Amino acid sequence: MKKIVTAGEVAMRQRDRGFRPHDQRTHIMIKNARDVLWRELQAELGDDAQWLPEYDEVAAWLTDNQGKGLLCMGDCGRGKTLITNRILPRLFQRIGKVLHIHTAIELLDHYPEISPYKHICIDDMGTEPDAKRFGESHNYISELIDLAERKEKLLIISTNLNKEEILQRYDLRTFDRLRSLCMRVVFKGESLRR
Repeated sequence: MKKIVTAGEVAMRQRDRGFRPHDQRTHIMIKNARDVLWRELQAELGDDAQWLPEYDEVAAWLTDNQGKGLLCMGDCGRGKTLITNRILPRLFQRIGKVLHIHTAIELLDHYPEISPYKHICIDDMGTEPDAKRFGESHNYISELIDLAERKEKLLIISTNLNKEEILQRYDLRTFDRLRSLCMRVVFKGESLRR
């Protein structure tokens, strides 16, 4: 006899594989995202603005994020912080969403205030110290990623760490959850800072 699978079981299996249904609170769709991103880069950098290959992936995420966050990782000076901390908050505001931005170091003192937000941007993941609170060790990045998975929060994270460094600093479980929650964009190449 064939086993009957309920819709709830199917949804849980899909969720275990990283599928997240479109939640209007975490869904981002910006028409002409490439042009919008380019205009924002020009507004920030003026004549120094240049389009990098990784920006195509950010534009694709802005076009339809499929309910997933964004993980910008890789080399220094390629525009990760500029995009995540200055450009994306303005774009979020235009579509009626608020992006709460914090540095990884701020998690140590402000985690209870940050954790209720629906859209969270953490800059410089990997620079935060481990914390002791009430005699217990905490890694607030790992805790935030766990919380984001349970409460369907949208995470936008920038880091100079590569995959191997993330696995070394955190653990496979945290990286696997981060990978299922966020689209990864790898920034590679020489720094654009002068």
